[in-house]
Amino acid sequence: MAALNGWSSFPLHENLDHDLAIRRFCPARVEQEHGECEWEDELLNELELCSPSNTTTIPCLPAPEVDEFVDSCINMDHYDKECSNLQHDFDLFQEEMETFSLVNDVYGDASMMIEGDGLEMSGSFEDFGVPDPEMVPSVQEEVSHGDLNQGLHLVHLLLACAEAVGCRDTQLADSILNQIWVSASPWGDSLQRVSYCFATGLKSRLSLLHNVNANGTFTNGAKEKPLITREEKSEAFQLLYQTTPYIAFGFMAANEAICQAAKGKDSLHVMDIGMENTLQWPSLIRTLASRPEGPPNLRITGLISEHYLSELEVSMKILVDDASTLGLTLEFNMISGPVTPSVLTKENLNLREGETLFVNSIMHLHEFVKESRGSLKAILQAIKKLRPTVLTVVEQDANHNGPFFLGRFLESLHYYSAIFDSLEASLPRNSAQRMKIEFLFAEEIRNIVAFEGTNRVERHERIDQWRRQLGRAGFQVMGMKCMSQAKMLISVYGCDDYTLSSEKGCLLLGWKGRPIIFASAWQVHNVLST
Repeated sequence: MAALNGWSSFPLHENLDHDLAIRRFCPARVEQEHGECEWEDELLNELELCSPSNTTTIPCLPAPEVDEFVDSCINMDHYDKECSNLQHDFDLFQEEMETFSLVNDVYGDASMMIEGDGLEMSGSFEDFGVPDPEMVPSVQEEVSHGDLNQGLHLVHLLLACAEAVGCRDTQLADSILNQIWVSASPWGDSLQRVSYCFATGLKSRLSLLHNVNANGTFTNGAKEKPLITREEKSEAFQLLYQTTPYIAFGFMAANEAICQAAKGKDSLHVMDIGMENTLQWPSLIRTLASRPEGPPNLRITGLISEHYLSELEVSMKILVDDASTLGLTLEFNMISGPVTPSVLTKENLNLREGETLFVNSIMHLHEFVKESRGSLKAILQAIKKLRPTVLTVVEQDANHNGPFFLGRFLESLHYYSAIFDSLEASLPRNSAQRMKIEFLFAEEIRNIVAFEGTNRVERHERIDQWRRQLGRAGFQVMGMKCMSQAKMLISVYGCDDYTLSSEKGCLLLGWKGRPIIFASAWQVHNVLST
């Protein structure tokens, strides 16, 4: 316990070297990084180096480095000034990791269908073990010195628990997690709420570690139960769209790129990868219907999960009728099932002569990013063969696909702390809508923190990585020409802390300088050249 008490007693504002920080989390990480062993040997080494019996000499981050990271999570106001260099160093470290052949941490492709405990049940707030938000005080008081110290201690505990989990010291991790539950809360301040979500992810990962066999494989645990139902996810997504500019920004930027490239075209076909709702399309329909040259014929093909089939049919019927009143002919088609290269063919998509094709992906392509990247490459090559006029890509600007658990944990904690801080500025703590939105993010966080292999689908990557992947696949970025529209959109939400920037033709929306989401448009390279 003496080691734990030391986590909250260090001075702040020292320089943090993220590269060094990750390397010092656990000796097994250094061995993995240097690639000195094959995958099987590394698994055995980590189990030996970080065995539960060795709890008296648990390696930890140097105190100043821990506090700098903790301070950056809490003091979002100073992100730009204090953390840009730290992020650069961390990104370089993550890029170095890509050169190694480890499949994914020491877990590889092992199936991780486990059941988490914290936020498992969907339904009423009581079902979550959380008081009804109407019973929570609505007055948001100024953060006191005591609250700040509690926040610092809470993040220290999260880092200590992640370190213990990374070293497979389940006994120590359980002990620290019990301390985290004392302070973490799904209806406290933003740090308490995001800590609750990360604690839930850590608990899920721990429940997996308790089922590790002697040979490093995993026993079959209970099936993963989503933290929220599909219906609740759809509702939370719409609430997020209404409350913050993140989703609306992506829709607006993608629609602007489509409209600009569609000038003078009479027949348009938009293929939407992973469509789950129709929130993007009313704005596009109105803009196309008001073109000086007259409205075009528009066809939208949604590549969807079969779970969304019935509700999308109803929504699109309404859109077809609305488009008709505006003088625009809208045709809607749906293709249900997994998106694979074999689906992305001219025959399956029923591409017609004379149509101008647009491919649209809103926060979905990252699900094709795998350990080997072969899956994403195959999807991008299949899209390229379709010769689209524009490929619009909107994604989270975060590195949540690193090969090592501790690196992902640090990056995701910083990223979601910024998102939860922005929700704090938009919605009161007793807001039922806010809690629903945060449970949507809790599902993402648990996937990043707890799962590996094919079960980990939230593989967000930074814009530079997407630029490399798309470039290798034969695409070239088109400059986004909607900065003024984006500024106008952000102003509608009545908060000055959202930040907007342009980087190499892409637009980035952030919170207090911390990038959250980017929007981009791409053309097939030789088409752009000609």
